[in-house]
Amino acid sequence: GSGGGSGAGPSQEPEGEEAEAVAAAEGEAVAAAEEAELAAALQESARLEEERRVAEEQPPQPEAPPREEEPPPADFICPITTEVMSDPVMATDGHSYERKQIERWLATKSTSPMTGEALVQSFLAPNHTLRRM
Repeated sequence: GSGGGSGAGPSQEPEGEEAEAVAAAEGEAVAAAEEAELAAALQESARLEEERRVAEEQPPQPEAPPREEEPPPADFICPITTEVMSDPVMATDGHSYERKQIERWLATKSTSPMTGEALVQSFLAPNHTLRRM
């Protein structure tokens, strides 16, 4: 009769020690693939951590290099104070001055601070053009 399949021909499945060896090899292959994947993930994580650390250590860099601030045009500078005028006025010599400074000058002198020549009048006109800039 039938003896439990023992005469049915060669089996497709490995048996005994051979089956254990195949299973062990497959397990090792899976473990090796998982280990390689883990190593790659750890390497990427370390790279990202290093980028983050370097970024924290360095101050943020401006997108464009900072330009040195250009000095204001000479017309904006009071010849008496050598500073930018906030309330510019034009004297009869045709030059502009900071109002308080030229008023102080004209309180004791009747000459132009720029030319040294006599000022016929001490009239001061607001210089609206310079003030707007």
